[in-house]
Amino acid sequence: MDLGAYRPVLANRDTRTALLLGFLIRVPMWAGGVILTLHVVSTLGRSYGAAGLVTAASTVAVAVSGPWRGRLLDRIGLRRTVGPSLVVQVVCWSIAPWVGYAPLIGFAALAGLFVVPTFSILRQVIIRSVPSEQRRTALSLDSSATELSFMAGPAIGVWLATSWDTAWALLVCELTSVAAGFVLWVVNPRLTSDPGEGDADGESAGDPVAGDEHGEAARAEAIAAPAVPGDAAPSRAIRGFITVPVAAVYLAAACSTLVLSGTDVSIVAALRSFEATGSIGWVLALWGAGSLVGGIVYGAWHRSFSVFWLLGGLAATTAPVALAVGVPSFAVLVTVSGFLCAPTITATVEQLSRHVPERFRGEMMGWHGSAMTAGSAVGAPVAGFAIDQGGWQWGFIVVSALGVLVAAAGLVGSRTSRRATARAAATDSEHGVAAASMEH
Repeated sequence: MDLGAYRPVLANRDTRTALLLGFLIRVPMWAGGVILTLHVVSTLGRSYGAAGLVTAASTVAVAVSGPWRGRLLDRIGLRRTVGPSLVVQVVCWSIAPWVGYAPLIGFAALAGLFVVPTFSILRQVIIRSVPSEQRRTALSLDSSATELSFMAGPAIGVWLATSWDTAWALLVCELTSVAAGFVLWVVNPRLTSDPGEGDADGESAGDPVAGDEHGEAARAEAIAAPAVPGDAAPSRAIRGFITVPVAAVYLAAACSTLVLSGTDVSIVAALRSFEATGSIGWVLALWGAGSLVGGIVYGAWHRSFSVFWLLGGLAATTAPVALAVGVPSFAVLVTVSGFLCAPTITATVEQLSRHVPERFRGEMMGWHGSAMTAGSAVGAPVAGFAIDQGGWQWGFIVVSALGVLVAAAGLVGSRTSRRATARAAATDSEHGVAAASMEH
């Protein structure tokens, strides 16, 4: 492990700007989610289930919009994608705090459809701004910054909602998020590389197809392109840039958030069982701190790991939490289970960035966000059902088992794919030698 690996990454102005903007944008985003729930429950007098429906409407809209917004980033650039989103966000959140429950669902969904794709934008900037060998370190920093914002945002949201009227708190928080998005629009960071830079394919923000014969992205594009008839290559595209390896990484991303959202629900259930509901906040903070430390360590590590090894480790370290017999042991085991959260998410983004051509990276990140949202949507009810049937311990056990199964299948599939590729390469080499012999 070499913490000095962070020095050149932090010395990069574009990376520093992306990390700072990411933190400023995500804090009000996390805070807004908490305030929205408290607004529905306290101000509108509805149940937590009703608040969950508002959140679900927004979440589904964000998941649907991810690939679409990412595709717009690839095709028309940052400002033309973000500008209309800012207008819609201002309109929605200027009205939503003052309406009843049913209209609020509609405004939350509309705002979700036109959400500023900040995760996609900022990770593209980070990938573009550093050389290939620094990509894991830079993405680990982004994951760690996300953990910090996640730890700060909900706390700020609760403070605002309990100090002010929830309608005003929601208005201020969401418009702060819009203001941060406007700063992103003003800064307008480049999402793609200049010709000849590092391992990039030479695209620019203004010309998404220029120079795609350069560098690593062009090689990735050649791999991702649909195979010609009769080509037995294992990396032929299923759709556009989505090959079997890319789809496998998306599955790993979805499964990682399935484990995480299931763990989140199980933590709450366990602490209620221990009659320690007041400890939920600091235990969740410890879980996030474990992820933060893990992200920093992974970024300073001397090599990358397969996302399926990391997913397997994340799932395997989640199961032992079920052995806790009280709050102290539970807090320790939860902290340990968080260690591979950030590294697993980092690995999914890093591996996608190496499989997918640069000119598709906006859409790539959009699908990544949708996969993670889908995993979260599945994980919570799966864990909840298991808890209802067998107690809080089964929430951890079931999501852990699912994660291990997907990780094992991914490792087996990756090994099979590598063997098929090696056989195809050997066959091509033999045919090439035979053809050369015939020519002489």
